[in-house]
Formats: sequence, C-alpha cells, structure tokens
Amino acid sequence: MTIVPSVLEPVSEASDPDACAAMTIVVCNSCRLPSDPLLEPRPGSKLAAAVIAEAAGTGITVKQVGCLGNCKRGLSAAVLRDGCWSYVFGELTPESAEDLIAGARLFATSADGFMPFRARPESLKRGLIARIPSFANLKDLP
Repeated sequence: MTIVPSVLEPVSEASDPDACAAMTIVVCNSCRLPSDPLLEPRPGSKLAAAVIAEAAGTGITVKQVGCLGNCKRGLSAAVLRDGCWSYVFGELTPESAEDLIAGARLFATSADGFMPFRARPESLKRGLIARIPSFANLKDLP
C-alpha cells in the first residue's frame, strides 16, 4: 500500500471501539425544528439522547452543546477526529443518530483523514454545512 506522506494510515475496522476512540460527535441540544419552533422537549435534545444511546459500546464520545450557531439549518451536529478535518452537519432529524454513528465509524477508518463522501449516509451528504481543518492541517495550507 503506497501512502502519500501527508496522508494518515487507516485506523482499524469501523466496528473496532479502539478505532472509534478518537471520534467525537458534538450535538446541539438546543436546536429546534423550523416547522415547529415551540416544540418541547427540543428536538436537539432528543437527537443528543438518541446519539448517546446509539454510541453505547462503540468507543465514540458524544458531547452536547447549547448551540452550534446553525439555527437556520435545523438540527445540527459536528463530527470530529483528532488531527483531522472536522465536519458540521445540519438539516438533521431526531432520527439521525444512526447516520451520525455510521458517519463517525466511516471517518474513523479513513486513510486520508477525510470522511468519504460517497459512502456517507444520505443525510450526511445533503446536510454538510462545513468542513473545518484542524490546527495541524493549517500548517500545510498556503
């Protein structure tokens, strides 16, 4: 296997908790649905609880924050991997937990430090808001 010098080695199998240990999903627990902004409990808190439940036993860390500042694009979450680019997704639903875990597992085994687009669940393709470089990646940018 030929590896370009700036590319990361594959971590491990996606089902391996050790491969997922470097993964963190951050879920906005204050997000509201644009169609029903007064709904309680807030759909963001439902998504956060579902992601926590879905992540059980995977090694993936799940954190909640009060706001990711993506309010116009509905429920939002970020997927982070140490030393790699981070991803922010919007237009999620309270039922998107399985997709977020699948995306994190895919990202955990990525050889180049990016979440492969074609293999992502559909909600993570259409809901991409931003891809953000890590501080380590900034040194390679002009």
